[in-house]
Amino acid sequence: MARIQAKHWVLKLLGAILSGSLVAILILVLAEPSLTQEGSRTGGTESHRAMRMLSLVREKGRVGYTHVWPEMRFGWKIVLGSIIGFFGAACGSVGGVGGGGIFVPMLSLIIGFDTKSATAMSKCMITGGAAATVYYNLKLRHPTLELPVIDYNLALLFQPMLVLGISIGVALNVIFANWMITILLIVLFIVTSTKAFFKGVETWKKETKTKKEATRSLESNDDRNEEVEGEPPPVGPTVGAQTETKEYKKEQVSIIKNVYWWELSLLVAVWLIILALQIGKNYSTTCSMAYWLLNILQIPVAFGVSSYEAFNLYKGRRKIASKGDAVTNWKIRQLVLYCIVGLLAGVVGGMLGLGGGFILGPLFLEMGIPPQVSSATATFAMMFSASMSVVEYYLLKRFPVPYALYFFAVATVAALVGQHVIRKLISILGRASLIIFTLAFTIFVSAILLGGVGIARMVKRIERKEFMGFENICS
Repeated sequence: MARIQAKHWVLKLLGAILSGSLVAILILVLAEPSLTQEGSRTGGTESHRAMRMLSLVREKGRVGYTHVWPEMRFGWKIVLGSIIGFFGAACGSVGGVGGGGIFVPMLSLIIGFDTKSATAMSKCMITGGAAATVYYNLKLRHPTLELPVIDYNLALLFQPMLVLGISIGVALNVIFANWMITILLIVLFIVTSTKAFFKGVETWKKETKTKKEATRSLESNDDRNEEVEGEPPPVGPTVGAQTETKEYKKEQVSIIKNVYWWELSLLVAVWLIILALQIGKNYSTTCSMAYWLLNILQIPVAFGVSSYEAFNLYKGRRKIASKGDAVTNWKIRQLVLYCIVGLLAGVVGGMLGLGGGFILGPLFLEMGIPPQVSSATATFAMMFSASMSVVEYYLLKRFPVPYALYFFAVATVAALVGQHVIRKLISILGRASLIIFTLAFTIFVSAILLGGVGIARMVKRIERKEFMGFENICS
C-alpha cells in the first residue's frame, strides 16, 4: 500500500511540475504578441529606446551583477531578521526542509540584500541549521526499531541524485525567466504542502486510535488486577519510571556505534568529487569545452553511486530498514522512479535557491518512513547539497562573511532549540504527527512568501516592459 501511495505521489509531483511549466509557457506565448503590438504602437523612437535599454541590460548581465550588501549595524532590521530567521530555522529543522523559503524573502526585503546575495546567504543559514540538526540526530535511535534515526541507505539512494540535480537546477535558473520560476514554485509548493497536511491528519488519526486502544488495554488490565485477591498491588509508578529510563537510554547511543561508516564515506566522496568539479566549472569559461566536460563528469559520479545502492536494494543485499519491513522486494522501475524524483528535488532546489527537503520530506512520508526518520534523513541529505553551495558561493564572493557567520549562528542555535522542543513535545504528547504539520506549515508559508515576492517583481518587470523570455546560458 505504501508503494502504491508513493507512486501516486510521484505522479502528482510530476504533474504539478509539468502543469507549472505549461502555464509558464502559455503565459509567455500570450504575452509576447501583446508586447510586440504595444511596441509597434509607440513608434520607432520608443522601440529604438527599448532595444537600446535591452541591449544595455544584456551587456550588464554578461559583465556580472552588482551586489547589494547593507552595512552590518545593530538596529530593528537585524533584530526582526534574526527573529524571523530563528523561527524559520527552527521550523525548517523540525520539518527537514531547511527554511530557505523563509530566509530568502527575509534577507531580501528586511535586511536589504539583492536577490543573488540573499540566495547565497540563505544557503549559509540552511547549512548551519542542517549541520546542527544532523549533529543532534547522530546519537538518536529509530523511534521503534534498533536502528539510527538517520536512514543511511535511504540517503545513499537519493543524495547523489539530489546533488546532481542542484547543479542542473542552477543552470536552469539562469535560463528560465523569474516569473516562470515563480509559477513553478507556487504550484509545486501548494501541492506538496497540501499533501503533507493531509498526511499529518491521517497520522494524527492513527495516533489517536492507538492512544485509545492503549487506554482501553490499560483499564482492562487494572480491572483484572483488582479481581485478584491476596496478591500485592503492582508498583506502577516505579515500573513506569524504570521503563522510561530504559527507553531513554535506547534513544541515545554513542555516535561511533550509531553511524554507518561505509555509507557515510560514499556520501562524503560524492560530495568532494562533485564539489571539485563544480569549482573547476566556475573558474572555466562558460560554454567552453572544459566547462561542458566538467558538467558531464558529474553524471557518472552521481549515477554510479545511486545505481550501486539501487542494485543492492534490488538484490536484497541492503534494505530500507526504517520502514519496518523485514524483507522488501524492490522493483527496478520503482528504484528508477525514486532516483528521478531525487534528481527533480535537486533541480527544483537549484532553480529556487532552496534545499531539496521540500520534496524529499513529503516523499519519504509517502514511502512509509516514520516522521522522525523522514525529517532526519532529508536534513542529512540536504546538508551535503547546501554546504556545497556555500563553498561555491564563498569562492565566488557572493556574500559578506560577517553577515554569513552571524546568521549561520542564528540558524544553528534555532535548529538545536527546535529539535529539543519538538522531541520533548513528542515524548509528552505522543504525537509524531507534529513533525508533519510543521513540514506542511513551513512549505505553505514559503509558497506565500516566495510567491508573493516573485509576483511583485514580475509586475514591476511588466510595468518597465523588460525582456521576460528565456535567457542564453552562454551569454
